[in-house]
Amino acid sequence: MSRQSIVFRVGRDDDQAVDTRLDGSNVTEFAFDAFVDVDHLLGGTLSKLEQLGLQPSERSLDLAVLAAAVTAADTKVERGVEGQDGWTRELEACIPVSDHQDWLRITPLLERTLNFLTGDLWTMTFRSRSPSAVRVIEPLTKTLAARPTDVCLFSGGLDSFIGAIDLLSKGKSVLLVSHYWDSVTSKHQETCLRALEERYGKAAFLTVRARVGFNNGVVDGSWTENTLRGRSFLFFALAALSADAIGGDVNIHVPENGLISLNVPLDPLRLGSLSTRTTHPYYMSRFNEILRELGLRGVLHNAYRHMTKGEMVERCHDQSFLREHVKDTISCSSPSKARFSPDEERRQPKNCGHCVPCLIRRAAIRRGFGEDDTEYQLDVIEKSELDSRDAKGEHVRSFHLAISRLRNRPGDARFDIHKPGPLIDFPGDWGDYETVYRQGLEEVADLIANVEARPSD
Repeated sequence: MSRQSIVFRVGRDDDQAVDTRLDGSNVTEFAFDAFVDVDHLLGGTLSKLEQLGLQPSERSLDLAVLAAAVTAADTKVERGVEGQDGWTRELEACIPVSDHQDWLRITPLLERTLNFLTGDLWTMTFRSRSPSAVRVIEPLTKTLAARPTDVCLFSGGLDSFIGAIDLLSKGKSVLLVSHYWDSVTSKHQETCLRALEERYGKAAFLTVRARVGFNNGVVDGSWTENTLRGRSFLFFALAALSADAIGGDVNIHVPENGLISLNVPLDPLRLGSLSTRTTHPYYMSRFNEILRELGLRGVLHNAYRHMTKGEMVERCHDQSFLREHVKDTISCSSPSKARFSPDEERRQPKNCGHCVPCLIRRAAIRRGFGEDDTEYQLDVIEKSELDSRDAKGEHVRSFHLAISRLRNRPGDARFDIHKPGPLIDFPGDWGDYETVYRQGLEEVADLIANVEARPSD
């Protein structure tokens, strides 16, 4: 076990000694020579915005670069190797910024936000950029005359697809921002974007898609980490960069159903390793606080926070279009795992059909449309007999336990919704969160009512 510091250097003259705050840490350095390298680091986001006639500020760029450093630490420092308890890591991000005094002022807020998001112990260290990198973003030669009014995160998942449809159906001018690392996610994003283009026209929306990631083994002693608890920090930062490039007060839409957003643990063992907080209300509130403190005017907003996924499907503004293309979306927590299946016919990466997000998806489509023509690795779920000790039955069994507990002790729901994190920013919404938690579980209960999941003999 060792502490890990990720040090970014920006500019050809960034050669000063960096004083890390994490005592005795192992230091991994990455060097970027101004615009081209930084743009490459961010998956070409800067050049893509430039092609659209949009230019962000240096401050929003600092946030995106910080998010990339967080991604490097989160995805390449192994919990099993470096975690104090097999989970909690001590991580540091050391970043050169355009105005380091402002970043020093919000350092405690950043550390608190990331600690909550990933379950680790984070340290942030900032210093001034070197002279050659005082300005990284190149001046625009053209500007976009008609700017989008809204930014929407677009992952290629069912919720984000519904979010885009609803905005476009209302005539909104939207910039869709996507992040991906693996080819499976990229493929589904491209398929869904083509469908939206065919339905609403090329001029209806703009897109920025970024591939941001780091090679395995870049951190000495670690190879890779797949829990990915910090992924939404990068996603939100890229969206904030894009919103800042548009200018003014811009809503950044985060389409996510309330059950997944709260992500109440299905059983006590899921509280840490299996319960993500990527769109939890407390985390989103802290990220909005970071944006305000930095003077960035984009605001994260989840219009579906009080809806189940099934309600999102039912209330989508373009039902026929959604029904036609719902099969093209991806909801699975790890669709690429199909590559390791011994079954030749199931090796094509796709929704697995039995993880928590897939079960919620199947229940939602069942509620909204009755039938689901999505291809799953586990083709049939209704009336199945599954082994609760393997992947195909594990999460069904967890849902059975949570549903049984809720029905036997319905009053516990008012306390359960606070287990993943505080809801102090929304005291007036506690009743709505309790309702979406109850209804979300009952939605899944309808799907798995006749499924048996128990240890096999």
